[in-house]
Amino acid sequence: MPFTVAVDIGGTFTDLLGYDAATGRLISAKTSTTPADLTRAIERCFEKIDPDVRDVDTFVHGSTVAINTVVERKGARTALVVTRGMRDVYGIGRGNRPDAYDLWFTRPRPLVPRHLTFELNERLAADGSARKRFDEAQAREVVARIMASGVEAVAICLLHSWRNPAHESRISALLKAAAPTLYVTASHEILREYGEYERTSTTVLNAYTGPTVGRYIDELDRRLRLGGFGGDLLIMQSNGGVMTPGVARALPVATLESGPVGGFIAAAKIGARLGYGNVIAFDMGGTTAKTNVVRNGEPQMAHGYHIGGYATGHPMTLPVVDTVEVGAGGGSIAAADRLGLRVGPQSAGAEPGPACYGAGGAEPTVTDANVVLGRIDPRAFLGGEITLDVESARAAIARGVAAPLGLSIEDAALAIVKIAVLNMSLAVRQVSVERGYDPRDFVMLAFGGAGPLHAADVARALHIPAIIVPQFPGQFSAAGMLMADVRHDYVRTYYEPLAEADFGALRAIADELTADARARFDHGKSGRADVELRHTIEVRYAGQDSSLPVPVDTALLARADRSAVHAGFTDLHQRLYGYHDGEQALEIVSMRLAAIGRRVRPAVLSDAARPPGAAASAERDAPAPAERDGGSVRAGVMSGGGTVSTAPPSSPRGVRRVWFDTPVDCPIYERDALVRGAAIAGPAIVQEYASTTLVCPGDRLEVAASGELVIHLGAG
Repeated sequence: MPFTVAVDIGGTFTDLLGYDAATGRLISAKTSTTPADLTRAIERCFEKIDPDVRDVDTFVHGSTVAINTVVERKGARTALVVTRGMRDVYGIGRGNRPDAYDLWFTRPRPLVPRHLTFELNERLAADGSARKRFDEAQAREVVARIMASGVEAVAICLLHSWRNPAHESRISALLKAAAPTLYVTASHEILREYGEYERTSTTVLNAYTGPTVGRYIDELDRRLRLGGFGGDLLIMQSNGGVMTPGVARALPVATLESGPVGGFIAAAKIGARLGYGNVIAFDMGGTTAKTNVVRNGEPQMAHGYHIGGYATGHPMTLPVVDTVEVGAGGGSIAAADRLGLRVGPQSAGAEPGPACYGAGGAEPTVTDANVVLGRIDPRAFLGGEITLDVESARAAIARGVAAPLGLSIEDAALAIVKIAVLNMSLAVRQVSVERGYDPRDFVMLAFGGAGPLHAADVARALHIPAIIVPQFPGQFSAAGMLMADVRHDYVRTYYEPLAEADFGALRAIADELTADARARFDHGKSGRADVELRHTIEVRYAGQDSSLPVPVDTALLARADRSAVHAGFTDLHQRLYGYHDGEQALEIVSMRLAAIGRRVRPAVLSDAARPPGAAASAERDAPAPAERDGGSVRAGVMSGGGTVSTAPPSSPRGVRRVWFDTPVDCPIYERDALVRGAAIAGPAIVQEYASTTLVCPGDRLEVAASGELVIHLGAG
């Protein structure tokens, strides 16, 4: 039968979500990540579900393999080949100092040391002409020295190869001929864009992660095939699309944020289905919290980011879903020192995990704090698959936080949660307010195992009036992978003033990028329809460094419509920055293409099967009337997806003492038993297989007709 499965491997848990296209049924599973052998966690997930891997038609996968390889500096021993005189470009980087007042600031330590950086006797001009011809004999000497160095991978980045890749192609061919097992990456195969340092860094990242990612994909494919899998394997990318394993082996740098972006793709689609074009997607897992802004139904994109943070990270300049991430997850460790209390970024991870897991963890974490505060049911964690040790959690907090700060255990646990919320609020502020967006005009869609537990406090801090908790929040990133299309991005630098631009040359570049994109798409069984092509031109004011993407099409290029490009840039600049300069000259920097192959995917993530062991309820299928007015969200009033409740509230299954600012006897509800259209006044807790939703005093929860939980905040 047609059965699609998505698996997201996180730092703490591995999530599976499967979709049966014949019946519309969704199936989920969750297990602890197994760092020593990530494929073992995937096998454990399959052991929990029916059907099994032999029934899978398409397997979509995202993981933290690539980014962990970089962050932990466990990648391949890599050499770098550059033009003579450019040996120190990668080490020097940019001359800016991101934080002028940080006395301990250090520049990123290169992934390739200087003694493994080799210079070639060649040089191209910016127009692609050869100022110094390729020295074949000297190149062969360089190849011999690289082979003698014992490296596993080679990155090639020659001056102005974005314009003319001939010299890069030649040295790449010599290396592959001399050492067929060597992993070789040339910059023109990844990024045809100017910016020598960023292009070099991106190429090095690709080579550094290539062998590790390649081995992982090969092992995953082997284990799946041994289990009887005969379908298509697709790998999630940082740009929100998926790609084939062959492309992933050649372009592992595109998988650096492959796990987190899945949830942002799903958040955009679920928000649009409920009538909300503006959504702040908030994902809190076991290790980190991440956030993204969805505008007009589309996750916001960035052309690159820094692995490890802007100040000290390594730039990667491929398109990526614009994500702000902080080290605040359920496993984030709390510690008291002479400066007070800090939470994260260190995490207990999957092994040993928080103290309450009873697996050897001894340091207090955010999860331990929530257990002490009564917000997590120790007997219902992961549907009862794991019984949490409350006394170990209390002991860890008493030892690590309460005693050093002179607090009670409960007050210490509250402090841990409040500091974690503060850290996450700053991340949401960074992706919204600091991007020019008013959070009051958005709803927050909260997911991840811990997202619905903390979303109300984060949203309240930024005056976000409402929260949506989707179905399967604990496996929501996997849901996004089920929804993701195949996507490939291309760029070609074309640097000219707009008034002097040769639109014939621009059209030729567009045609060449289109041909490259169509050649990359295969015709396998992954359900792709026609390829959608989105062309944009990067435009900026003359003399500036930053540019904006202006959408164009072939008809505009054919008629050389400069005024349309100018108007598109002016409108975009006005919308983003609140002003424009009609007198300032414009210049074109690059042309980009996003090629998207549509996949068959679940139409909705509602009316789905419950997780293993969850009880079914006929009442949950009862329809509830909904009102929609298509408007924005402001001052605590929802429009566009809210429901008007006519059903009575469901009965709680019990009451538990839960700490907010003070202890409260809080009713506990099971999500699978909630009636569609029901309304619940806070305080309340809604439990489900892989997540817990907290409704604070004064807030109100409604169950949407399609099954999502909608929380209206009572105090904005």
